[in-house]
Amino acid sequence: MNHLACPLDYRYGCDDFKAIWSEEGRHSRQLEVERALIWAHWKLGRVSEEDYLVVESIAKPEIVTKERVSQIEAETRHDIMALTKAMAEAAGEAGWCIHLGATSNDIVDTAVALQLRDSINILRRQSLALLNTAADLAERERDSVMLGRTHGQAAVPITFGLKVAVWVDELLRQITRLDELTPRICVGKFLGAVGTGAAQGKDARELQDLIMEHLGLGSPLVTTQVVGRDRYIEYMGWLCNMSTSCEKILQEIRNLQRSEISEAGEGFDVKKQVGSSTMAHKRNPIKSENACGLARIVRSFMMPTWENALLWHERDLANSSAERFTLSHASTLAEDVIVKTNSVLTNLWVDRNRMQHNLALQKGLPMAEKVMLELVDAGVARDEAHEILRNASMQAVSNGEELLDVCSREPAISARFDIEQLEAMFEPLNHVGVAGELVDEAVAAARLQQ
Repeated sequence: MNHLACPLDYRYGCDDFKAIWSEEGRHSRQLEVERALIWAHWKLGRVSEEDYLVVESIAKPEIVTKERVSQIEAETRHDIMALTKAMAEAAGEAGWCIHLGATSNDIVDTAVALQLRDSINILRRQSLALLNTAADLAERERDSVMLGRTHGQAAVPITFGLKVAVWVDELLRQITRLDELTPRICVGKFLGAVGTGAAQGKDARELQDLIMEHLGLGSPLVTTQVVGRDRYIEYMGWLCNMSTSCEKILQEIRNLQRSEISEAGEGFDVKKQVGSSTMAHKRNPIKSENACGLARIVRSFMMPTWENALLWHERDLANSSAERFTLSHASTLAEDVIVKTNSVLTNLWVDRNRMQHNLALQKGLPMAEKVMLELVDAGVARDEAHEILRNASMQAVSNGEELLDVCSREPAISARFDIEQLEAMFEPLNHVGVAGELVDEAVAAARLQQ
């Protein structure tokens, strides 16, 4: 029986992303790094072309298999030594140059850089897809007027388009951050046991640069035995930040889907989907809730990532076991969260009639600010105008009246405005300001992102 203990194995994450961080994914990239090392030695004249071609031909996971490496590791108790032995075994006489001048972490950290690079490519693609979906939604709902809420209470009118445009703007910043940090994250290293390059010889820095350029990675200026973990901290910080942006979006949708609000919500397959095993009427936002929970797991990996940067002297091994969890799990789950957020927005339902109904339930109170500002424009001091509307609002609440009716009886208001002017003030669309312009600009900015 196959006992799968990790939910990543059977429930969360896409296969393509998990393949990057799988045991086979790690193994194949380490082989690629070992091959690139010999390629660089060949270019510098330390290894013959014939020997390099042999190494190139065997540096494949179907030839130097993970199973064979595991067999050797059971004896050596050292994973990279097992890898090099398996490669030398397959390379025959050309095996003399395998791992030439390298220390284990040259291979490990450079292979992780390849995993990070491949992860970032997928994360960016999925983030861009989410951005485009959000931009489409903002454009569609540009002028959908609804009740704005602060502190969980009715505030003033907003448009659903503007609400979504805020998400668009935030997602744009997240993609910009990812682009900015990518060159700092996708960096390997190849200057040996303590970073001096002594084992690599007089061409040590050229060797490192050749390897990194060949692999499509950046070269560090200086390292110890490991790549600086501040790079991993920055990467994890982005994963946590992006997962928070997604949860922010999904939490708002969950709130808008509340039965008493019911203005927008997650799509539901009425023909097949079940909301509850006992309450047959339920249409729960389960995908949003699922992704919100996963976002919290992503953020939980930030603390061990900080701790993993605190190594003794030029390195110790306390980070190694932890990083097998932090980088792989956080990356895979963050991608899952982004994809699910995109799915929710793609299938989102929006009830504009309900938005109007909920505005109407407030009996005009959200327009108190509009009336106050009109009074100021008519010559009333701002503090006095505020007090007039505060008293009128409290009276409307106490008596269950429409604020418009109370205002029409207030001498300070009725003396300055006729009923048609007052009614215009209580039209919510007349108090959304430049919301439409802001939506247009956010959408335009999103369209420029590639």
